[in-house]
This record gives sequence, C-alpha cells and structure tokens, in this order.
Amino acid sequence: MRSSHHRNHHARRLLCLTALACFVAGGTAYACTRKAAVPQLPELPAESLAQPAENGTQQSLLTAAQAQALLDDPRMILVNRTHRITEDYPVETKECGSATAINKTLQTEAAEAFLSMQAAAAKDGVDVRMQSGYRSVSYQKKLYDNKTQYYRDKGLSETAAREKAAAIVNPPGCSEHNCGLAADLNSPEHTTLDTGFADTAAFRWLCENAEQYGFILRYPKEAESVTGITYEPWHWRYVGPENAALLNQSGLCLEDAVAVLQRIAAGETVTG
Repeated sequence: MRSSHHRNHHARRLLCLTALACFVAGGTAYACTRKAAVPQLPELPAESLAQPAENGTQQSLLTAAQAQALLDDPRMILVNRTHRITEDYPVETKECGSATAINKTLQTEAAEAFLSMQAAAAKDGVDVRMQSGYRSVSYQKKLYDNKTQYYRDKGLSETAAREKAAAIVNPPGCSEHNCGLAADLNSPEHTTLDTGFADTAAFRWLCENAEQYGFILRYPKEAESVTGITYEPWHWRYVGPENAALLNQSGLCLEDAVAVLQRIAAGETVTG
C-alpha cells in the first residue's frame, strides 16, 4: 500500500501537469523564426483539473488536444540522443554572453529573459554570466567530427572513435545548445563549467529565482537515470516562466514531462 505522502506527491505532479496546459493558454508568443504563437487551449474550471480515482489516486483530466498543444510549444522542445533536431532548425538569436563567452547568443526570447535575470541578480549583488549558448547543428557536427578524428588518430576503430567522441561531445542535433534555449552559466567566483559551480552564490540565486525568468536546471542529480546526463549545475534551459514554474512544482524533468504528455496526447488515460 502506498503512503498518503506518496499519493499526495503523485497527485501534485499530475495536478501540475494539467495546470501546465491551462497556463499555456495565457503564454506569450514564441520569438523563433517560426513566429509561432503558443497554442491556445480551452479553459478548464479549477475543480476539473484532477479527480479522485476509485483506488484513491488522482486521475489527470488533461485532454489529448491540450497535451498535444504543450508538446507543440517550441519552448518545450526535447533535444537529446533520441530526439534530434535537424540542421535547418530555424533560430533567431540575440547576443547575451559575457566577454569571454565561447558562444555569445541565445534564441531571442531566451536571450532577453537571461538579460533580465542577469540584471535582477546584479541588484542582489550576484554576478551571473552566460558562458556558452547557441551552437548550430553544423557547428556541433564540426566539434563532433574533430573529436572523432582525434580518436581515429589514436588508433581506435571507426565505431570506437565515434562512441568515445560521443561521450565527450554530443553528436550533431543531440545537444540542447543546438536549439538556442540552453545556457551554460558561470560567475567570477567560479569560471569553469563543472560541479564546483553548485557551491557559488550565483547557483544558489538561480535555484531561488531562475524560474521567474523561464529557466530550469536541466540536468539535476535526481534525474540522471532519466536524462542520461550527469549532474550539470551550470546548464540551464529556457522553457518560459509559466512552464518553468509548473515543471519545478511537479518535480518532473523534461524527459518525464514530455513522456507523460505524449501518452495523454495518444489518448491514454494517465492515473497515479
């Protein structure tokens, strides 16, 4: 028998997923080249967000159309080894990186959100900087091919060289940086992109405030087995303020959220 604590936690996750669909109806237009507005959803009364199932769990009343609208929100795009984006994926960018940044731009909406967040942090005496942002798929391919060649030169077979390279550099289309919504952040107190960033005032400030500006910690420790990526306290992902708040409340990483939404969009009744 599941404890009431477990049931309440799962119910909260389902409520947040359903509420996520409702909040999207009031979301802002996405500023990518596609110029696509966030899909409009029918309003749901608050009491219809979830209902008790016979076994005492909560059943989501999110409709298939509402789940699909969330999946169609470009800010919620899932990019990883099994969800690649193509080389012609359109991204309009704006510069927001530090003077030492390797890749100084993000997708325009994400860049403007970061600059607002950076200014707010500065008012609190915290210096947050964007060290690496948008990388085109073609540039990602160049990085991956160069790393693969490095291991070929070391005498590895083609398959082994590619596998070894992929452990260090994502293959083209598999990196969130390719969609322009991922930002590697640092601060003067810790400039390297490693787990030491978690011990900084900048990281603590981000954990408390980033969701207000639409950013989530993309690869937390507790989701390593799902994301396939080890803990990266420096890697923050823009999903939009309303989506960030609700994803954080649900406790779901992006992979889990998308998986649940896909099940509902396919007509499956999801209960917990």
